[in-house]
Amino acid sequence: MKFRPLHDRVLVKRLEGEEKTAGGIIIPDTAKEKPMEGEVLSVGAGSRGEDGRLHPLDVKAGDRILFGKWSGTEVKIDGQELIIMKESDIMGIIDGKAGRK
Repeated sequence: MKFRPLHDRVLVKRLEGEEKTAGGIIIPDTAKEKPMEGEVLSVGAGSRGEDGRLHPLDVKAGDRILFGKWSGTEVKIDGQELIIMKESDIMGIIDGKAGRK
């Protein structure tokens, strides 16, 4: 993929939601909510402060993140549905050990 976000923007791939409930009930596609968890694919260089210095982002490619339900702009790049969002839309980074079950 030949895409690099600018400034404080982040390119995110949404992770797939659960197919079943904890009780084993299969959730149909029409009833699934969009997951608010994703993987960072690439990040911009950072934002410029009032002093003119570049402030790097806290997230990096490969991080698993949690973001708001309506965050970012959905785009299609190379056939993949991705999200471009500002770093401020990201609520936090999910630790690898506390990830999926």
